[in-house]
Amino acid sequence: MLTVSKEIALSAGSATTVLINGESGTGKEVVARLIHRHSGREGPFVAVNCAAIVENLLESELFGHEKGAFTGAQGRKLGKFELAQDGTLLLDEIGELAPSLQAKLLRALQERVFERVGGAQQVSTNARVIAATNRDLQAEAAAGRFREDLAYRLDVIQIRMPPLRERKEDIPLLAEGLLERIAARIHKPKAKLTDEALARLMVHDWPGNVRELENLLTQASVYARNAVITPDLLHLGGSRARSDGSDAAVSPDMPAEAAVLCTLDEIEAEHIQRVLYYTGGHKGRTTEVLGISRPALDRKIGKYGLKVPGR
Repeated sequence: MLTVSKEIALSAGSATTVLINGESGTGKEVVARLIHRHSGREGPFVAVNCAAIVENLLESELFGHEKGAFTGAQGRKLGKFELAQDGTLLLDEIGELAPSLQAKLLRALQERVFERVGGAQQVSTNARVIAATNRDLQAEAAAGRFREDLAYRLDVIQIRMPPLRERKEDIPLLAEGLLERIAARIHKPKAKLTDEALARLMVHDWPGNVRELENLLTQASVYARNAVITPDLLHLGGSRARSDGSDAAVSPDMPAEAAVLCTLDEIEAEHIQRVLYYTGGHKGRTTEVLGISRPALDRKIGKYGLKVPGR
């Protein structure tokens, strides 16, 4: 992480593209925001997730569109490249970008110009581009799934984010900072980890990296009594909480009927329902605890048929 810090400082003063590579949940967007913060650029930081938007809408999201460009285009819309003028544009999950858009992105990076969807006028951009991915773009290019010239254009400066399992010595400091942020978000006193709870965090492999750590500590902080997080509140992978609050460990050697196995949807539904009960059905506080938007919460309530206390 000291190397990462040095690379952030070195790249902040440059206008060239930066590629942040690392597993999901390692903090790639955090690094991108730090680069922007120290860059001295006066424009905004704008982020777009290339994997979260369908292909036929992503072009408009990036480059904007003119009125009448397609059905429903009732007026001109500015894309992320224009919104990030004088600032920084983060292209998250760049490895998921469709081939049809890769050529257009390459031109925008090389020529610093583009056209809005349905338009013929060239628009200039000076947005500084940072890309993030959990894929090896050179390997993707060799396999024919990503343009080689675009991969080289993005990979001028590369910052590798190490997974949390490679830097477990950072867990105590990370947990301390996360617990402080979580306390402000859920409007509760800052929770404290017992030595036993911290020891349990230190032996976990963290496939979800820092994001998994934050989600786990958020859940534990919600249920912690007297702001103390004990090991029984840390439901790490391979265990599920019984109704009495104890853990039911899931061993690969256990027969299926003896293990407590749930789908991801069942786990998500159960957790959202618990948070709704904790907040008394207050959707604003519920979204803060879960880290999702209000529309996303409403969709999940409808999807799982959850009860909203007080309604």
